[in-house]
Amino acid sequence: MTHVIITGGSSGIGLAIASIYAGRGARLSLIARSAGMLDLAQHELRAKAASASDIHTEAADVARKDELEAAIARCEATFGPCDILVTSAGIVEPGRFEDLAGDAFQRQMDTNFSGTVHAVRAVYPGMQQRRRGKIMMISSGAGLLGIHGYSAYCASKFALHGFAQALRSEARPHGVDVSICFPPDTQTPQFERELALRPREAAIVMGTVSPWPADAVARKVVAGIEGGRFETYFGLTLFLLGRFGPAVRPVLNWWFDRAIFRSSGGVSKR
Repeated sequence: MTHVIITGGSSGIGLAIASIYAGRGARLSLIARSAGMLDLAQHELRAKAASASDIHTEAADVARKDELEAAIARCEATFGPCDILVTSAGIVEPGRFEDLAGDAFQRQMDTNFSGTVHAVRAVYPGMQQRRRGKIMMISSGAGLLGIHGYSAYCASKFALHGFAQALRSEARPHGVDVSICFPPDTQTPQFERELALRPREAAIVMGTVSPWPADAVARKVVAGIEGGRFETYFGLTLFLLGRFGPAVRPVLNWWFDRAIFRSSGGVSKR
Protein backbone atom coordinates (compact mmCIF):
# COMPACT_ATOMS: atom_id res chain seq x y z
CA MET A 1 0.00 0.00 0.00
CA THR A 2 1.34 3.42 -0.96
CA HIS A 3 2.50 5.65 1.89
CA VAL A 4 2.08 9.36 1.13
CA ILE A 5 3.58 11.97 3.47
CA ILE A 6 2.25 15.52 3.07
CA THR A 7 3.65 18.50 4.91
CA GLY A 8 1.10 21.26 5.31
CA GLY A 9 -1.52 18.55 5.01
CA SER A 10 -4.07 19.97 7.44
CA SER A 11 -5.62 22.52 5.06
CA GLY A 12 -5.57 24.06 1.59
CA ILE A 13 -3.77 22.33 -1.26
CA GLY A 14 -2.14 19.78 1.05
CA LEU A 15 -5.48 18.61 2.44
CA ALA A 16 -7.02 18.50 -1.05
CA ILE A 17 -4.15 16.28 -2.24
CA ALA A 18 -4.59 14.08 0.82
CA SER A 19 -8.29 13.72 -0.01
CA ILE A 20 -7.46 12.37 -3.46
CA TYR A 21 -5.02 9.81 -2.12
CA ALA A 22 -7.38 8.81 0.68
CA GLY A 23 -9.97 7.97 -1.96
CA ARG A 24 -7.41 5.79 -3.70
CA GLY A 25 -6.67 3.70 -0.65
CA ALA A 26 -3.26 5.15 0.23
CA ARG A 27 -1.89 5.38 3.73
CA LEU A 28 -1.55 9.03 4.62
CA SER A 29 0.74 10.86 7.01
CA LEU A 30 -0.12 14.51 7.48
CA ILE A 31 2.29 16.95 9.08
CA ALA A 32 1.37 20.49 10.14
CA ARG A 33 1.98 22.86 13.04
CA SER A 34 -1.53 22.86 14.50
CA ALA A 35 -2.66 19.70 16.28
CA GLY A 36 -6.22 21.03 16.25
CA MET A 37 -6.24 21.51 12.47
CA LEU A 38 -4.75 18.04 12.02
CA ASP A 39 -7.56 16.53 14.10
CA LEU A 40 -10.15 18.20 11.87
CA ALA A 41 -8.34 17.04 8.72
CA GLN A 42 -8.09 13.49 10.03
CA HIS A 43 -11.82 13.43 10.78
CA GLU A 44 -12.61 14.67 7.27
CA LEU A 45 -10.32 12.17 5.55
CA ARG A 46 -11.48 9.14 7.52
CA ALA A 47 -14.80 9.36 5.68
CA LYS A 48 -12.95 8.82 2.39
CA ALA A 49 -10.20 6.41 3.43
CA ALA A 50 -10.49 2.64 3.11
CA SER A 51 -9.77 2.41 6.85
CA ALA A 52 -9.72 5.03 9.61
CA SER A 53 -6.38 3.58 10.68
CA ASP A 54 -4.84 4.62 7.35
CA ILE A 55 -4.61 8.29 8.45
CA HIS A 56 -1.73 9.34 10.70
CA THR A 57 -0.92 12.87 11.85
CA GLU A 58 2.09 14.57 13.40
CA ALA A 59 2.25 18.12 14.73
CA ALA A 60 5.61 19.63 13.75
CA ASP A 61 7.11 22.83 12.39
CA VAL A 62 8.85 22.14 9.08
CA ALA A 63 11.23 25.02 9.75
CA ARG A 64 12.70 23.07 12.68
CA LYS A 65 14.88 20.37 11.14
CA ASP A 66 15.17 18.02 14.14
CA GLU A 67 11.46 18.33 14.93
CA LEU A 68 10.43 17.54 11.36
CA GLU A 69 12.86 14.65 10.96
CA ALA A 70 11.56 13.08 14.17
CA ALA A 71 7.97 13.48 12.96
CA ILE A 72 8.73 11.85 9.61
CA ALA A 73 10.56 9.02 11.37
CA ARG A 74 7.40 8.36 13.41
CA CYS A 75 5.32 8.42 10.21
CA GLU A 76 7.56 5.81 8.60
CA ALA A 77 7.54 3.72 11.78
CA THR A 78 3.73 3.71 11.56
CA PHE A 79 3.18 3.05 7.84
CA GLY A 80 6.55 2.01 6.46
CA PRO A 81 8.89 3.89 4.10
CA CYS A 82 7.64 6.99 2.32
CA ASP A 83 6.66 6.30 -1.29
CA ILE A 84 5.47 9.82 -2.13
CA LEU A 85 6.46 13.05 -0.40
CA VAL A 86 4.49 16.23 -1.07
CA THR A 87 5.94 19.38 0.48
CA SER A 88 2.93 21.67 0.73
CA ALA A 89 3.75 23.50 3.95
CA GLY A 90 4.20 27.20 3.29
CA ILE A 91 3.45 30.69 4.51
CA VAL A 92 3.13 34.05 2.80
CA GLU A 93 3.44 37.44 4.49
CA PRO A 94 3.27 40.19 1.84
CA GLY A 95 4.81 43.57 2.45
CA ARG A 96 7.20 46.00 0.85
CA PHE A 97 10.78 45.04 1.58
CA GLU A 98 11.47 48.17 3.62
CA ASP A 99 8.35 47.55 5.73
CA LEU A 100 8.78 43.81 6.19
CA ALA A 101 10.45 42.88 9.46
CA GLY A 102 13.58 40.80 9.17
CA ASP A 103 12.08 37.93 11.13
CA ALA A 104 9.04 37.87 8.80
CA PHE A 105 11.36 37.64 5.80
CA GLN A 106 13.41 34.87 7.40
CA ARG A 107 10.29 33.00 8.54
CA GLN A 108 9.15 32.64 4.93
CA MET A 109 12.57 31.41 3.80
CA ASP A 110 12.77 28.97 6.72
CA THR A 111 9.30 27.53 6.12
CA ASN A 112 8.92 27.60 2.34
CA PHE A 113 12.46 26.72 1.29
CA SER A 114 14.34 25.22 4.23
CA GLY A 115 11.22 23.39 5.40
CA THR A 116 11.06 21.63 2.04
CA VAL A 117 14.76 20.78 2.17
CA HIS A 118 14.37 19.31 5.67
CA ALA A 119 11.48 17.10 4.55
CA VAL A 120 13.31 15.89 1.45
CA ARG A 121 16.45 15.16 3.46
CA ALA A 122 14.42 12.98 5.83
CA VAL A 123 13.08 10.63 3.13
CA TYR A 124 15.63 10.87 0.31
CA PRO A 125 18.26 8.40 1.60
CA GLY A 126 15.63 5.68 1.99
CA MET A 127 14.27 6.35 -1.49
CA GLN A 128 17.79 6.14 -2.91
CA GLN A 129 18.40 2.84 -1.15
CA ARG A 130 15.12 1.35 -2.37
CA ARG A 131 15.62 2.88 -5.82
CA ARG A 132 12.10 4.23 -5.95
CA GLY A 133 10.09 7.14 -4.64
CA LYS A 134 8.45 10.36 -5.73
CA ILE A 135 8.99 13.89 -4.40
CA MET A 136 6.69 16.77 -5.30
CA MET A 137 7.61 20.29 -4.18
CA ILE A 138 4.87 22.93 -4.13
CA SER A 139 6.28 26.22 -5.39
CA SER A 140 4.04 29.02 -6.71
CA GLY A 141 3.39 31.25 -9.68
CA ALA A 142 5.42 33.69 -7.57
CA GLY A 143 8.35 31.34 -8.11
CA LEU A 144 8.35 32.32 -11.78
CA LEU A 145 8.06 36.10 -11.60
CA GLY A 146 9.06 38.70 -9.02
CA ILE A 147 5.99 40.49 -7.63
CA HIS A 148 5.86 43.88 -5.95
CA GLY A 149 5.51 43.38 -2.18
CA TYR A 150 6.46 39.70 -2.23
CA SER A 151 10.26 39.83 -2.01
CA ALA A 152 10.52 37.16 0.70
CA TYR A 153 7.87 34.85 -0.73
CA CYS A 154 9.24 35.08 -4.26
CA ALA A 155 12.78 34.44 -3.02
CA SER A 156 11.69 31.32 -1.16
CA LYS A 157 9.72 29.94 -4.10
CA PHE A 158 12.37 30.78 -6.72
CA ALA A 159 14.90 28.94 -4.53
CA LEU A 160 12.75 25.82 -4.63
CA HIS A 161 12.99 25.72 -8.42
CA GLY A 162 16.78 25.73 -8.36
CA PHE A 163 16.84 23.09 -5.65
CA ALA A 164 14.42 20.89 -7.60
CA GLN A 165 16.40 21.24 -10.84
CA ALA A 166 19.65 20.16 -9.18
CA LEU A 167 18.08 17.36 -7.15
CA ARG A 168 16.22 15.98 -10.17
CA SER A 169 19.55 15.42 -11.91
CA GLU A 170 21.06 13.73 -8.85
CA ALA A 171 18.00 11.62 -8.04
CA ARG A 172 17.22 10.28 -11.50
CA PRO A 173 20.01 7.63 -11.59
CA HIS A 174 18.69 6.30 -8.27
CA GLY A 175 15.13 5.79 -9.55
CA VAL A 176 13.70 8.72 -7.58
CA ASP A 177 11.35 11.15 -9.37
CA VAL A 178 11.63 14.80 -8.36
CA SER A 179 8.87 17.20 -9.44
CA ILE A 180 7.85 20.78 -8.79
CA CYS A 181 4.62 22.65 -9.47
CA PHE A 182 3.68 26.33 -9.66
CA PRO A 183 0.10 26.86 -8.48
CA PRO A 184 -1.72 30.15 -9.07
CA ASP A 185 -3.70 31.95 -6.38
CA THR A 186 -5.72 29.19 -4.74
CA GLN A 187 -8.81 29.44 -2.58
CA THR A 188 -7.42 28.47 0.82
CA PRO A 189 -7.61 29.90 4.35
CA GLN A 190 -4.12 31.30 3.90
CA PHE A 191 -5.13 33.10 0.70
CA GLU A 192 -7.84 34.98 2.56
CA ARG A 193 -5.29 36.16 5.14
CA GLU A 194 -2.85 37.12 2.40
CA LEU A 195 -5.38 39.33 0.61
CA ALA A 196 -5.74 41.50 3.69
CA LEU A 197 -2.00 42.26 3.58
CA ARG A 198 -1.48 42.42 -0.19
CA PRO A 199 -0.02 45.82 -1.24
CA ARG A 200 -2.11 47.88 -3.64
CA GLU A 201 0.60 47.72 -6.31
CA ALA A 202 0.62 43.92 -6.15
CA ALA A 203 -3.14 43.84 -6.62
CA ILE A 204 -2.75 46.03 -9.71
CA VAL A 205 -0.19 43.82 -11.44
CA MET A 206 -1.80 40.54 -10.36
CA GLY A 207 -5.18 41.60 -11.69
CA THR A 208 -8.55 40.28 -10.63
CA VAL A 209 -8.27 36.68 -11.81
CA SER A 210 -10.35 34.40 -9.62
CA PRO A 211 -8.37 31.96 -7.47
CA TRP A 212 -8.42 28.29 -8.39
CA PRO A 213 -10.34 25.87 -6.14
CA ALA A 214 -7.95 23.82 -4.02
CA ASP A 215 -9.34 20.53 -5.35
CA ALA A 216 -8.66 21.57 -8.97
CA VAL A 217 -5.05 22.42 -8.09
CA ALA A 218 -4.72 19.12 -6.22
CA ARG A 219 -5.89 17.10 -9.23
CA LYS A 220 -3.19 18.63 -11.43
CA VAL A 221 -0.55 18.11 -8.76
CA VAL A 222 -1.43 14.43 -8.42
CA ALA A 223 -1.46 14.04 -12.21
CA GLY A 224 2.02 15.55 -12.31
CA ILE A 225 3.25 13.12 -9.65
CA GLU A 226 1.76 10.09 -11.36
CA GLY A 227 2.95 11.20 -14.79
CA GLY A 228 6.50 11.72 -13.59
CA ARG A 229 6.53 15.27 -14.96
CA PHE A 230 9.27 17.46 -13.60
CA GLU A 231 7.29 20.70 -13.88
CA THR A 232 3.54 21.22 -13.58
CA TYR A 233 2.00 24.56 -14.55
CA PHE A 234 -1.54 25.86 -14.13
CA GLY A 235 -3.09 27.73 -17.01
CA LEU A 236 -1.55 29.23 -20.13
CA THR A 237 -0.03 32.31 -18.47
CA LEU A 238 2.02 30.36 -15.94
CA PHE A 239 3.01 27.81 -18.59
CA LEU A 240 4.36 30.58 -20.80
CA LEU A 241 6.16 32.20 -17.86
CA GLY A 242 7.76 28.88 -17.04
CA ARG A 243 8.87 28.22 -20.58
CA PHE A 244 9.69 31.72 -21.83
CA GLY A 245 10.04 33.83 -18.67
CA PRO A 246 13.51 35.30 -19.36
CA ALA A 247 12.49 36.35 -22.87
CA VAL A 248 9.28 38.13 -21.87
CA ARG A 249 10.37 39.49 -18.48
CA PRO A 250 11.59 42.86 -19.84
CA VAL A 251 8.17 43.44 -21.41
CA LEU A 252 6.37 42.39 -18.24
CA ASN A 253 8.56 44.64 -16.10
CA TRP A 254 7.77 47.58 -18.40
CA TRP A 255 4.05 46.86 -18.22
CA PHE A 256 4.06 46.44 -14.44
CA ASP A 257 6.05 49.65 -13.91
CA ARG A 258 3.70 51.53 -16.23
CA ALA A 259 0.56 50.19 -14.52
CA ILE A 260 1.82 51.04 -11.04
CA PHE A 261 3.01 54.49 -12.08
CA ARG A 262 -0.33 55.34 -13.69
CA SER A 263 -2.26 54.10 -10.68
CA SER A 264 -0.39 56.60 -8.53
CA GLY A 265 -1.57 59.47 -10.73
CA GLY A 266 1.64 59.83 -12.72
CA VAL A 267 2.25 59.73 -16.43
CA SER A 268 3.89 56.64 -17.85
CA LYS A 269 7.55 57.01 -18.79
CA ARG A 270 8.77 55.85 -22.15
